[in-house]
Amino acid sequence: MTRMGSMLPRCLIALGAGFLLLAGMAWSADDKDRSDIDKRLDASAKVLDEIMATPDKAIPDKVMRDAKCVAVIPSMVKVAIGIGGSHGKGVATCRTENGWSAPAPITITGGSWGLQLGGQAVDLVMVVTNDQGMQHLLSSKFKLGADASAAAGPVGRDTGADTDWKMRAEVLTYSRARGVFAGIDLNGSAVTQDKDETRILYGSFVPFSEILGGKVRPKEASEPFLAAIRKYSSQAKEHGQLKPAAGTAETAGR
Repeated sequence: MTRMGSMLPRCLIALGAGFLLLAGMAWSADDKDRSDIDKRLDASAKVLDEIMATPDKAIPDKVMRDAKCVAVIPSMVKVAIGIGGSHGKGVATCRTENGWSAPAPITITGGSWGLQLGGQAVDLVMVVTNDQGMQHLLSSKFKLGADASAAAGPVGRDTGADTDWKMRAEVLTYSRARGVFAGIDLNGSAVTQDKDETRILYGSFVPFSEILGGKVRPKEASEPFLAAIRKYSSQAKEHGQLKPAAGTAETAGR
């Protein structure tokens, strides 16, 4: 009995240490996840800044000015080994009555037939051009070319507005790889809400429709991305700030 009594405190100490270790690992993982989404927001802003900095190779001003939603996927991975495939994570925002919405984390997955071996990382930008395309995005899952018509977008800041791109496609798609920026055909790719990263960014799961509909206050880490969107869609004033819709509130702790 005496021996068992002396061992009990040691077991309790070891058990407590184990709990502390597990808790520390959980906190560390949470911090890493939070850091990843913050970095993705910064990277998305940088992609837009770099693309729009080259007038003859940028997204046309007319396209950005009329955009209903914009999504950026930095460093989407493309792999082609017999059957090509792609997967990437990014963020999307939609225009609301009170400015651009808080960003919603998204994923895009897809595949294309190909015989070339190898892989590369590309930056991807998708511009939703009309209300119908916006409704597809708000549904939290849709397939380009099936649920929503998509086409490789025109390139060049000063490209004329007399083209029929707005009539042909609900989503215009662009890619940048190895410094080359051009329209890309992403038909067959599926765009979905990234539920895990939504929980990380906002503290709990929030539906796409609420985030992109302007019912969620953007987090501080979102500002570089939203500032770039405002700038290139001609909605930003110098040193302007995005004003959340009336009645919005932080979603953390829901």
